[in-house]
Amino acid sequence: MKENILSMVDSVELTNRISNIYRKRTEKAQERFSTRMREAIKNYDSQSHVKSPWEVWGDWLQFATDASQRSILFWDILRERGNVFVEHEREGKPPVLHFDYEIVADGRGFKRPVNYALVRIIPPEGVKVDAKRRPYVIIDPRAGHGPGIGGFKDDSQVGVALEDGHPVYFVIFFPEPEPGQTLLDVCNAERKFIHEVHERHPDSAAPVVVGNCQGGWAAMMLASSAPEDTGPIVINGAPMSYWGGAWSDDEGDNPMRYTGGLMGGSWGASFASDLGGGKFDGADLVQNFENLNPANTFWDKYYNLFTKVDTERERFLEFERWWGGFYMLNQSEMEWIVQNLFVGNKLAAGGVQQSQGGYFDLRSIRSPIIVFASMGDNITPPQQAFNWIADLYGSTEEIKARGQVIVGLLHEEVGHLGIFVSGGVARKEHKQIVSVLKTIEALPPGLWGMDIHETKGKDGHTGYDVSFEEHKLEDIVKQMNRFHREDEKAFEAVSAIASFNQQAYDLFVSPLVRAFSNESIAEAMRPFHPMRMQRWAISDLNPALWWLKPVAEMVKNARQPVADSHPARQAGELLSEEVSASLDLYRDLRDATSEAMFFAVYGNIFSFHMADQREAEAQATAIEDPRDLPWVMEALLNIDKGGYHAAIARTAVLVKRKGVPIPLSRIELKDSFVERNADLLPDMPWNEWRLIRGRQDLIVQFEPERALEAMSTLLSDEGDRTRYLTLLERLVSDPDFPGLEKKQTEMLERIFEVLGEKPKGPAPVKKRARRATRTRA
Repeated sequence: MKENILSMVDSVELTNRISNIYRKRTEKAQERFSTRMREAIKNYDSQSHVKSPWEVWGDWLQFATDASQRSILFWDILRERGNVFVEHEREGKPPVLHFDYEIVADGRGFKRPVNYALVRIIPPEGVKVDAKRRPYVIIDPRAGHGPGIGGFKDDSQVGVALEDGHPVYFVIFFPEPEPGQTLLDVCNAERKFIHEVHERHPDSAAPVVVGNCQGGWAAMMLASSAPEDTGPIVINGAPMSYWGGAWSDDEGDNPMRYTGGLMGGSWGASFASDLGGGKFDGADLVQNFENLNPANTFWDKYYNLFTKVDTERERFLEFERWWGGFYMLNQSEMEWIVQNLFVGNKLAAGGVQQSQGGYFDLRSIRSPIIVFASMGDNITPPQQAFNWIADLYGSTEEIKARGQVIVGLLHEEVGHLGIFVSGGVARKEHKQIVSVLKTIEALPPGLWGMDIHETKGKDGHTGYDVSFEEHKLEDIVKQMNRFHREDEKAFEAVSAIASFNQQAYDLFVSPLVRAFSNESIAEAMRPFHPMRMQRWAISDLNPALWWLKPVAEMVKNARQPVADSHPARQAGELLSEEVSASLDLYRDLRDATSEAMFFAVYGNIFSFHMADQREAEAQATAIEDPRDLPWVMEALLNIDKGGYHAAIARTAVLVKRKGVPIPLSRIELKDSFVERNADLLPDMPWNEWRLIRGRQDLIVQFEPERALEAMSTLLSDEGDRTRYLTLLERLVSDPDFPGLEKKQTEMLERIFEVLGEKPKGPAPVKKRARRATRTRA
């Protein structure tokens, strides 16, 4: 009874807050529209001045000539876009990779064939790679488009990795799925790919796996099922926690997370696949992406092309070649994605089953995980990129106990596609990720934030300073989520209702739809999909446009552009801003209405009761005191065990600087000290060292005094104690090591005191090469 009352209170409270938010958002949307109009009019007025009638007539004559020429050139570029689309289709829609490549492994020949292949990127002329350096494997999203966006141009993920001397491999896929192919088959194929790369580079560390968007959760599944073959995992704009998305009461929400609920679950994907003869058309996914931003889809990108028609052609056609390449998915693949991820949100919870038995457990990943997201991303908002960490790990202590390093990097404004496509993001964020991976592997277990600060050198060149700051998981979750994730309770009901609707559709509707559809009918209808038709209809296939190309050539030879400051151009800018602002207003009102409708349907007492039941079950086994957590208890039970390795790790925890960002330069100095004193330090793989370090972190956190007193027990062996003291002497006397603060010096003095020793003079430094597992990046 009490739980029901609490559910009712929570439901009513959320409903009231959603109503207030809807009102705020509609008011803010109207305010944004008014502000944009006032600024546009102000800009127009500032450019205007009184002219004589003859001057006005001359201006408008110039503008009419320019506008006519622009219109011809604009439509000719659209004609070329149509030709690019038709040619791309005829060629079989090859990847849009900017770099040459060779196929290393073709999944179509596997025992369970899939339409995936592993290719090796051939370095361009003048670029040298070292086969002994850690290879990169990049996985692009299969979300309607074809592969290649991660290597779209020189300034890309592929480009920055090659520039740094790393071998690069790319996971591509083909337009048509293999018969009977499933997502689990794809995961198994990718596991074979990564093993192949690892075997090709026996002298280097395990490959870095980079996953873009949906390639991110594919990379995580791959890493959890093959931890021995994967190095650091970089997931960019990857939706890992699909129910998240509420940022603040005043700013716009992320509408894609409501789609499954407003559609009644996953049956819509099944219906579209049945109509497609057992295949889901990727053009539908791309159309959904475009509907998120109607201003850009229907106006801004075309107006931008119109105003820059003399310079924008190449960039526009290059992007449209990728954007207009629509790939297919099998019905079972699309249903798996929607049911397990979009609606079910099962991956982080460990509810996704592997083909060989068992479940994907992301906690089995041994390598560091780098999560890159953007506050400007309305497809994968930061909550969906980061909340999985809280779903997977119960606390900061568990992250450390499992020896895991998770690094978050948050961009302020770039959109979803900009994370992968933007040259500026590639030169800054992706390039810095590549350059600091070795450092990230050396970070202690925990949750870290990576900050990149732009600097200007004396020569005017741009540089970047990188720093890392440790965070608590609980603080990050609270900071990122409105309502403390209470709004996600409604999605529990969506999942339950979606399951019921799916069963009803499969039983009553699907047989009828399949009876009236087949692959031949679907194939004949696909060219008339709006996303395809708008392209081939304006191409050389259309005989009505026979005149456009020769006229455009004439216009180019007689081009008479007017300046951007021309009053008529300014009037056009004003009109364009009004159209764009109007479409943004429509979008904001639509999204606010969708959110209100979603919570009106699912934010009810029953939904909250379902969620509270599950929460109560979890709380029944929950532990309030962190000391009672099993991994903390295990660490404390072994407070005097572990010997020399544990002593080194515990010392690092005892003397570390607390509560301040760590500049990359300081970490590099520490790494240099490690290299110079390799003869005295543990020689083991990084994942084993992080596990030891994480447990020592918990011991020092909960029992700092006992941890200090137990140092003499850990170093009871005379040889270990001698090595340890030698290392400390080198630490305090090394002129190249970062200066120690007062608290750090005092802690070292206490350690000497516990061991019954006094600091001596500097010890000689021996040098030897480190093992590959510790030094190669």
